[in-house]
Amino acid sequence: MSVVAIPTRRHPGVRPARPRTGPTLTITLDLAPGPLSPRLARLVQLLGELAESGEGQLRAVRDTVPGPHPVPPPDAAETSADANHVRILAGSRTVRRGDHVIALTRIEYELLLFLAERPRRVFTRLQLLSSVWGYEHAVARTVDVHVRRLRAKLAGSEVITTVYGVGYRLADAAAISVDHSG
Repeated sequence: MSVVAIPTRRHPGVRPARPRTGPTLTITLDLAPGPLSPRLARLVQLLGELAESGEGQLRAVRDTVPGPHPVPPPDAAETSADANHVRILAGSRTVRRGDHVIALTRIEYELLLFLAERPRRVFTRLQLLSSVWGYEHAVARTVDVHVRRLRAKLAGSEVITTVYGVGYRLADAAAISVDHSG
């Protein structure tokens, strides 16, 4: 079971006369075993983005299940090979590197997925704005900012290559895979 608590948002420029706590919205989701539906996965992603932006708090509360669930240890060779492999799980809209989930914003996720699905193609900033953002009326350097943030979150994995004077593409040596099933 997951519990999410999001305090009400204060409007900028409006300061309360005295400090007080705002009401809390709590959302409880009873999750069945297995993959999330696309709509539920989107809801969980949006709640995560709210929590990342500082507008709320996201906590997972698990029911206690009697008895431990032992997990078999992976092979050492398999662990080192998978440690830098980036997996995009399109069904749940999550990105994993090894055993770790990498928290990405919606745009960072869409940008990474777009490039991963089109390897060896170079895209200009305007092409990326049109395809990923859905519009072209923005500063082209917006793409640079998101690429820089994505590279920082994927530190240790060379995923995006800059083609100077042109734009960006997926790196040839990128250890990345897209899983559309889950």
